[in-house]
Amino acid sequence: MTSIDVDWLDAWDVEDGSAQARALFTEVFDAAPDGVWSAPGRGNLIGEHTDYNGGLVLPFALPHRTYAAITRRADRTVRLVSAQEAGTVVTVDLDTVAPGTVTGWVAYVVGVAWALEQAGATLGGFDVAITSCVPYGAGLSSSAALEGSVAIGLDTLFGLGHGADDAGRQHLVAACIRAENEIAGAPTGGMDQAAALRSQEGHALLLDCRSLEVRQIPFDLASDGLALLVVDTRAPHALVDGQYAARRDTCEAAAAVLGVETLREVTDLDAALATLAAPGALDASGQDPEVTARRVKHVVTEIARVGEVVSLLDSGRTSEVGAVLSAAHASLRDDYEVSCHELDVAVDAAVQAGALGGRMIGGGFGGSAIALVRVEDAEQVAGEIAAAFESEGLSAPGFLVAVAGGPAS
Repeated sequence: MTSIDVDWLDAWDVEDGSAQARALFTEVFDAAPDGVWSAPGRGNLIGEHTDYNGGLVLPFALPHRTYAAITRRADRTVRLVSAQEAGTVVTVDLDTVAPGTVTGWVAYVVGVAWALEQAGATLGGFDVAITSCVPYGAGLSSSAALEGSVAIGLDTLFGLGHGADDAGRQHLVAACIRAENEIAGAPTGGMDQAAALRSQEGHALLLDCRSLEVRQIPFDLASDGLALLVVDTRAPHALVDGQYAARRDTCEAAAAVLGVETLREVTDLDAALATLAAPGALDASGQDPEVTARRVKHVVTEIARVGEVVSLLDSGRTSEVGAVLSAAHASLRDDYEVSCHELDVAVDAAVQAGALGGRMIGGGFGGSAIALVRVEDAEQVAGEIAAAFESEGLSAPGFLVAVAGGPAS
């Protein structure tokens, strides 16, 4: 039994989170907000780097949420403050927002307003105060939680009417994606935003990223005596440094050579790899054939793994999901090459400590890992991972037990 102290990252009670956002707003803007809205971070059971390839993903909402206290203004000014950003007020003219004009966390907020207006909505200025217990930079989509909380708030305040049902929420998802892609400059797919806005409590969200159709999959691990341990490695994680975009560019180049819209349409992996390996096939794209083959292999096999996990959950064979998670990690590490030393240490230590399986989650290059464990083993596994980090001279990780929460509200 390890004696290493474990840092547990607890979620806030919704009332407490709302009160914190309201208090910050009142302190900074000297008035009460019109309301407070929140949206969750997300975990992802399986389906990594498949969203922008038209594939399947299986995320779920975390109980950890971002809270946005907002008030409408009569002009086009947006004033923003965040408890996580030193409480400094930033002022933006909504009419000046365009790709390349706003940077940092503010881009995710005003980008949502910009994208809603680009889609035909009529908005105005607003004041907003943000606070969050979603671990920042952990690959748990603090950005989508920020976007989702603002989107559902603006939807309510300006009477857009999208938040009432799932079909309407897809409009908000689309705005959040556009905000992140075009204003914040992160070329992500739509998984994170869908999880923030379209999830249901107690369920994982099976999202078809080609059709945008969803199916709610019951996801109550505790009833099977299991738990999903999330490990925030605290290794730096960012999706705007070019590595993520490079993976996406390679996939799009491969799809073009194969004559398909996305890699989701690849049904014969061996034939696809043979086509990509043909002399000169990738010359025009500038992509390396061997690297491209590995990237395509990951995407096609990962989409299949999503289907496998759904089948296991549907048939009550939840403990067998662990082996699929480990296979996914090997693919992400070796074929897609988005893991890092900290993520590998977390997954290896978890399995050695008795986890049924585990993998990195999120875009990669840092962030978090998950491990499927028996409920009674969760603390022991966390302790062994913490001890492994200490022995490797790494910063101490943080831990949480993931429970599928509700969507933006």
